[in-house]
Amino acid sequence: MADLKLVFQDLVRFQIELWNAVDARLRTECDLQLTWFEVMRLLAQRSECRVQDMAAEFGITVGGTSKVVDRIEAAGYCRRRANPQDRRSSLVELTPTGRHLVDRALTVFEVELERWIGSVVPEQDLEKFAATLSVLRAAGRSASAPR
Repeated sequence: MADLKLVFQDLVRFQIELWNAVDARLRTECDLQLTWFEVMRLLAQRSECRVQDMAAEFGITVGGTSKVVDRIEAAGYCRRRANPQDRRSSLVELTPTGRHLVDRALTVFEVELERWIGSVVPEQDLEKFAATLSVLRAAGRSASAPR
């Protein structure tokens, strides 16, 4: 039987190492930190996105998400506009400059993921691993849901 403590240790340490490597590469080649890139990548995928939607997607607080969006907006990479469906919230979208940057950074991101994961683990194993992570995340969300 697998030692779950070791699985946890390896998973967390690998995530930290991967995050740091991708972050360093994005900072060097695009002058963009990974936290901003993740928010901008989500905005590039969705035509309309509220801060609340981003917070739910990333599993972080609305306040923390709003602060990151404030910084990205101050840098000129995104903007807020009135939400026609709900006057209490706004929709966040990339600016043309932000879209260009995220498109450029996406190439760097994909190259680094290929280097760390794709070139190391066979496709069939990656598919199983992805399915396993989906099961674990769903179970975690279910376990942490209010009863």
